[in-house]
Amino acid sequence: MPSQRKTRRKPRTKRRSKGGPSVRFRGSEASAGEWFEKLVALQSRLRAPGGCPWDREQTHESLRRFLIEETYEVLDALESGDSREFASELGDLLLQVVFHSILAEEAGRFTIADVIEAIHTKMVRRHPHVFEDVKAATSAEVLKNWEQLKAEERAADGKRSKQEESGSILDGVSGSQPAVLEAKQLTRRAAKIGFDWDDVQGIFEKMDEEKREILSAMKSSHRRSDEASASWGTKREKIEEEAGDLLFAVVNVARFLDVDPEIALKRANRKFRERIASMEAAAQRQGRQLADLPREQMEKLWDESKSSKEPRMQR
Repeated sequence: MPSQRKTRRKPRTKRRSKGGPSVRFRGSEASAGEWFEKLVALQSRLRAPGGCPWDREQTHESLRRFLIEETYEVLDALESGDSREFASELGDLLLQVVFHSILAEEAGRFTIADVIEAIHTKMVRRHPHVFEDVKAATSAEVLKNWEQLKAEERAADGKRSKQEESGSILDGVSGSQPAVLEAKQLTRRAAKIGFDWDDVQGIFEKMDEEKREILSAMKSSHRRSDEASASWGTKREKIEEEAGDLLFAVVNVARFLDVDPEIALKRANRKFRERIASMEAAAQRQGRQLADLPREQMEKLWDESKSSKEPRMQR
């Protein structure tokens, strides 16, 4: 059964230290190439007549969300430090590549071999400082060469970039990706042409401005009683717009400080989960449920959960 049909994540029990020894768990001496061929053959069998009804129903469109879900699960496994789980989740993500390639082959578009050949050829071509005599002593020089090579490839193919066709520096930033990633890429593109803040303080001042606009929109929305529902909906949209502007500014802070906002937010989410779990455990030790405690007691447990993590973080 393919990984897409997982309904819930299996609970993680023990976290391995990221600095610990590597874990070996290969069950056979078959090569990576042999196992890859087995995986492709397996997925082809599931798609074939007499195969799995669920797999046979899938399309590129129906599989889109699994690409995102599996990517996030890889990140979770990476953070856990569990080598087996990390390998397993990478396999689930690899399956997505194989699945889409098989669908494309069935439609006569391309094969998994085309996918592998394309990335192999591209990586060799984009690393002339390794495979040719081009010099690139720093990462910055590598990235500069990378962008130049991309432009040369487009010219050689007789293609104009979307930016050249439409004049927009933002073309090519996918609108279907998570909003946080999209915001990061949009602001990064703008920054590349010099449309950026002089320092992070300017972004903090922008955040203060956005907070004031949210408060203003909230005050306006409180005058709802004598207004039609359509007008109320418009005010809710205004609050949503201002909240979005504030979130956009926060993403810009992370981008400006060279912090990945998606990873940073995931870490904050995980920290919140851990602290709530600590509060729930503390409440249970008192013979009570967290939801039954007064707000003041909850705040006390919250502060205690933060303090209990500090020694571990210092190590």
